[in-house]
Amino acid sequence: MSLAEESFNGRYTLWIKEALDELPHNFTITDPFLSGHPIVFASLGFLKMTGYSRAEVIGRNGKFFQGPKTNRRSIMEIREAIREERSVQVSLLNYRKSGSPFWMLFHMIPVFGRDDGKVINFVAVQVPISGRDHHRKMRIGSGLSGDDVSLDHSELVFGSCRREVCFGDFVQHRALPVECDDDDEQGLEDWEYCEASESEKLRAVEAVNTVLSVLTRYSELSGRLVCGKRYCLRGVDCLSSSLVISLGRIKQSFVLTNPCIPDMPIIYASDAFLTLTGYKRHEVLGQNCRFLSGVDTDSSVLYEMKECILKGQSCTVQILNYSNRKDKSTFWNLLHISPVRNASGKHIL
Repeated sequence: MSLAEESFNGRYTLWIKEALDELPHNFTITDPFLSGHPIVFASLGFLKMTGYSRAEVIGRNGKFFQGPKTNRRSIMEIREAIREERSVQVSLLNYRKSGSPFWMLFHMIPVFGRDDGKVINFVAVQVPISGRDHHRKMRIGSGLSGDDVSLDHSELVFGSCRREVCFGDFVQHRALPVECDDDDEQGLEDWEYCEASESEKLRAVEAVNTVLSVLTRYSELSGRLVCGKRYCLRGVDCLSSSLVISLGRIKQSFVLTNPCIPDMPIIYASDAFLTLTGYKRHEVLGQNCRFLSGVDTDSSVLYEMKECILKGQSCTVQILNYSNRKDKSTFWNLLHISPVRNASGKHIL
């Protein structure tokens, strides 16, 4: 089982996938706490729409479906929404496995932990935007003039707002696509936005609410409740999802603790740290670092660390720690502790 699947199952129980697979909607669920902010679940509808298998999608970042014609402004809107931990709805041009582009309405919401208000997942629903007529030009072959011929009332209708920018010969009154040159490729760039209808926007909202209700129900079974709104006030121990995504790119073993909270709990643990110690993320967050200590851990080293923390100083020590493996194996840890201060010099991490 991959880390992405393990993270998702651990939060909602193993049975949630069966419930989500029964939904007819096209959607993905991502985890900002995992390195690269990967997809941890993809619906059957989404897989059918894009042509990928679930194994090809799980663990990948959503940018995997973007291509050369994807509007960068739309991507920035999505990134900004992730940073601000809010919902967003934009029209987006993505690409299928076959390489063909398609327009869809992208509607994303954050999913919060009920107890601490942290963002647990992002749910993104994709609704294909229906085709409609557009004024365009076609290059006609088969012995006809190579000049551009303007299409008006006889123009073609393209599903999902896809725009073919050049065509070859007509065969049996049907246009066959041929390779486009540089001038032709400008056609799709000129059409930078495809507006969804009100009914499509409503379908996206209804779909995302349906997915959220399933997540909420199954989180109750696991005892790790989630919801669509941040019910608690944002605390000093709550890292933004954008910061978590950035920290996830760091490959070293490390944790962040908060000295402003009683018992100085861990508020972030890297993937490398979890691999080293054998713990799962939810078993680490909220704990004091001394939970890694055991009977053979040198108490004088623990005292030295405590004194440096109280003084707001850096220190480097060698300490014997214990893993969470079945044999409770020990390992020597070269540990470096350093304070993080804000602009006024206050010790915040």
